[in-house]
Amino acid sequence: MQQDRHFTNAALLTRRHAAVARGVGQAHDLFIQKARNAELWDVEGRRFIDFAGGIAVLNTGHLHAGVIAAVKAQLDLYTHTCFQVVAYEPYVEVCERLNTLAPGAFARKSLLLTTGAEAVENAVKIARAYTKRPGVIAFTGGYHGRTNLTLGLTGKVVPYKTGFGPFPGETYHALFPNALHGVSVEQALHSVELIFKNDIEPERVAAFIVEPVQGEGGFYVAPPEFISGLKALADRYGILLIADEVQTGAGRTGTWFASEQWPVAPDLITTAKSLAGGFPLAGVVGRADVMDAPAPGGLGGTYAGSPVACAAALAVIEAFAQEKLLARSQDMGALLVRGLKDIAAKVPAIGDVRGLGAMVAIELFENGDLSRPDAALTKQVVAEAARRGLILLSCGTYGNVIRILVPLTASDELLLEGLAILADSLEVVAAATN
Repeated sequence: MQQDRHFTNAALLTRRHAAVARGVGQAHDLFIQKARNAELWDVEGRRFIDFAGGIAVLNTGHLHAGVIAAVKAQLDLYTHTCFQVVAYEPYVEVCERLNTLAPGAFARKSLLLTTGAEAVENAVKIARAYTKRPGVIAFTGGYHGRTNLTLGLTGKVVPYKTGFGPFPGETYHALFPNALHGVSVEQALHSVELIFKNDIEPERVAAFIVEPVQGEGGFYVAPPEFISGLKALADRYGILLIADEVQTGAGRTGTWFASEQWPVAPDLITTAKSLAGGFPLAGVVGRADVMDAPAPGGLGGTYAGSPVACAAALAVIEAFAQEKLLARSQDMGALLVRGLKDIAAKVPAIGDVRGLGAMVAIELFENGDLSRPDAALTKQVVAEAARRGLILLSCGTYGNVIRILVPLTASDELLLEGLAILADSLEVVAAATN
């Protein structure tokens, strides 16, 4: 509770350590006082440019006027009934909109939930109910959530899986293609077939689950030929394809769903994060026949599809249409990539600049040696940038990726200011370590 605007970050951090479980991490030792669009101010009055966006939750920015107005209007009507007890129209309308937005030449239905992990768990439940099979194949470097099942699917041990096993059975990991780190599309697809030979027969696999762009894994983009090959395997054996779009969805990559850019349509899509502009809402959208596989009562949740969050989501969808935010995502991504490549030309440690739409990242290596990921440098740059007023996040299997998830509503001027801070931070840290 913010009782006094003059509280310091240090004082609040002391209270946090005394009251909050140690396992809840915190990227920056800061406490927010207020925010607007792509800027925030801490309790000491310092301004920061927000290149993190609440981990891809604020594609429409902090306190988007349309979202806040929709939420305030909903608060005057009702806040909760539980959709499974007394239903409400906003839930239905959000599902209708998702059904329209999702790719695929087939009838679609949707389910609303609260968190991304819930969406993933329910997508697996639906796939198992439809196929009558238990197995699920995920991919190395993938991140799917912090619940027990989604941790089992997640392809990164530290810090997410450490000490939390055992995880549910019948989940397996194939290689995710990553040319930068020596994994070709052919090797990745072959690793799927090796699972069929060594671990589980394909006739017992319900689904493949893959991120169009790996989020926590390092912003590696799934190559189109990999998706085509995976879908061919899926069709051959009656396996469903699930696109985990918790982070890529809601316009981050230049289309509402990143899987719209795939050569084939997934059977199921999970969505959350930016769907409701900062309010907790998630969903699963997919083929109507697949979505209808679970019996009544098999899906849902007490808070799932909150009417307040549904009102926010409808305002987010409207904002994308009115403000042309999909086109903005593409333009923003191009600006960021150009700026980062200019920086990379002067900073040997940057071994790669990549992204899809406005989901952009740089990867750092010791002296540019691609065999030596530099997690220490990455951590120092993120910290230095924060000292200079820029909020960044690191990620990646090796902890050496800096990702940019700035709100799509940010101005070009703010983006350039943020890039300048990043460039200065890289220069200062590099000079200090040489």
